[in-house]
Amino acid sequence: MSKSCLLFDNDGTLVDSEYLCNLGIAHAFLELDVTLDADDLVKHYRGMKLSEIMASISRQYSVELPDDFISSYRKRVASLFDKHLTPIEGVVYALDHLPHRKAVVSNGPRQKIEHALNVCQLRGYFNDNIFSAYDIGYYKPNPQIYLDVAAMMKVSPNQCVVIEDSKVGAEAGSRAGITTLFYNRYNETLSLPHVTSFNDMKQLPKMIANVS
Repeated sequence: MSKSCLLFDNDGTLVDSEYLCNLGIAHAFLELDVTLDADDLVKHYRGMKLSEIMASISRQYSVELPDDFISSYRKRVASLFDKHLTPIEGVVYALDHLPHRKAVVSNGPRQKIEHALNVCQLRGYFNDNIFSAYDIGYYKPNPQIYLDVAAMMKVSPNQCVVIEDSKVGAEAGSRAGITTLFYNRYNETLSLPHVTSFNDMKQLPKMIANVS
């Protein structure tokens, strides 16, 4: 069956936001006298649900998070996006050469997804096909997030290709039984059914043509 629908992760796949998001975490915890390295946070927590990341760090350093901690963090990251966010290298070329229907499927909240896409001028490739785990109720690596989005896009999983940059996301695509292309920018070892690694976004159109 030909592939007609592309399901893109957002952070680290479309927009180069992983470091900025984790820099925001490091800045937020510094106010609680906890010193963190943003690069280390990217390695350990990339693709995970934010509440789980915050809970893990707070347990590790035995600190209690203020009630406004998450909302303050979100504002900090929004400001970092406005100043520094850029598209992933090569992704504009890839999107321009992919005529398929496209959607964004992210563990982040919809407001954050839309903000990032607008800053990077990528929103037009997806229109309103933006899906947040916060709305769907399933978070990667749960495969149901991708199965539900396929249903909402009115296509079968066999007609989809998932494009991800994190092990968490690739696992979700794999467990859903969907062809998954893993943007492996950190040269990680990953062996999952239905998952193929690549490291250059400009390769994406040819790869998707080959799995169609």
